[in-house]
Formats: sequence, C-alpha cells, structure tokens
Amino acid sequence: MATAPWYRLRRRLRRVFRRRTRREQRRLFQICVLLCVLALLPATWLQLSTEDRVRTVADVPAAPVGVVFGAGLWNGSPSPYLAHRLDTAVRLYRDGKIRALLVTGDNSRHDYDEPDAMRAYLVKRGVPERRIVRDYAGFDTWDSCSRARRIFGVHRAVLVSQGFHIQRALALCDAAGIDAYGVAVAEPHDVTWSYGALREILAANKAALDATFRPDPEFLGPRERGIEEALAADGDPR
Repeated sequence: MATAPWYRLRRRLRRVFRRRTRREQRRLFQICVLLCVLALLPATWLQLSTEDRVRTVADVPAAPVGVVFGAGLWNGSPSPYLAHRLDTAVRLYRDGKIRALLVTGDNSRHDYDEPDAMRAYLVKRGVPERRIVRDYAGFDTWDSCSRARRIFGVHRAVLVSQGFHIQRALALCDAAGIDAYGVAVAEPHDVTWSYGALREILAANKAALDATFRPDPEFLGPRERGIEEALAADGDPR
C-alpha cells in the first residue's frame, strides 16, 4: 500500500530536525510558529472586526439594498449554495428588510451568466424585476463591494452569503465605504462547506491587502442609476 503523503512529509520533517542542533531545532520551531501566526492574522482580523454585524433574517437591521454574491451555476441555474443565498434574499424582501436587490457575479463568458440566472430565480419567487439590479462584473468579493459603492451608489446594505464567507464580504464592503450588516445563510457542514471555510483562510490574506490598498476593480465603468431607479419604482409602497 502506498505511503500517505502526510506520512512521508512527517518523516522528512523528522529528518530535517535530527540533522540540527537543539538550538537550531528550537529556532526552526519558533519560525514555523511565527509563520503560522502571521498566516492566521488576516482571518483573525476578519473575525474580530465583523462578528457583531452578522445577524439573522429576523434581527438584521433594515437597509435600502440587499447584495447577493454569486456562488456558481449548475447547467445555467444557481448552484445549491447560490440558491440558498437567493432564498434568503427573497425572505428579506418579503419581510420588508430590503427594498431593492443587487445581484453581483461573473459574466466573463457568453455561456456563463450568474447575474441573469440570479435575477430569473428571484423573479420566479415573486421579487419584481424592477427591484433587481445586475452587476455583471462581480468577479470577486472586492470587485463586487467596490462596484456596489462606486458604480451603483450603494451606501447601506444587507449582505447575503454563507457563514464562511459573510465576514470577508462585510470587511471588504466596509473598506469600500458601505455601511453593511450580513445575514449568514445556514448550511450543513459537509465537504463543500469545509472546503469553503478552508479557502476563506487563504482568501483572508487577499482581503487584507484589498482593504488596505483599495485597488480599482477589474472593470470600473460609468456610474449606473439602476439602484436609484429600483428604490424609486412606482407602485410599491415600500
């Protein structure tokens, strides 16, 4: 039976330590610990800076706009994770917590269109088309947050995403100038969830850089009035 990769790695590390003096071993161990701490600092920053802004549908403060981040398509339709985000957005709209929705995702190819798929899903569940605005250039979380503020003029919002992602979204929207609260969509802690949580540890490092340097999104473009028009839509008393 083939030796497991982790076991081979452990044996190699043991050999490295055996070839060094005790002082060198201690120094190497300290360096490893320091690197681990530094790697986890951005994730810790996300946790501490946003934990008081993660709420439920029931207790999240109302805001003019809900922002739903893309999470992939399956055969042209929202993936289960994305569908759960959209279902939560529908509840927020029905409960009067939000008045318009900005759906932001990837449309970098003709055969892949997250925002249109998200809008179609919402419309089927009773959200009026005039209340849904699409951002076709939300290629990552920073781009979505930056464009929401700079292109669509969003100042206050409720963000919708899974628990492993919502804190990064909140931190980046705050850096972009949006006063936001987040609703963490509940998911079973399966393999997909675990992968997403692990990925967030790595993504936190990029988020720290984006929040610090605030680069332009990949596509900026002119100001759009879609959110203003959605909030001023006639015939809706909200």
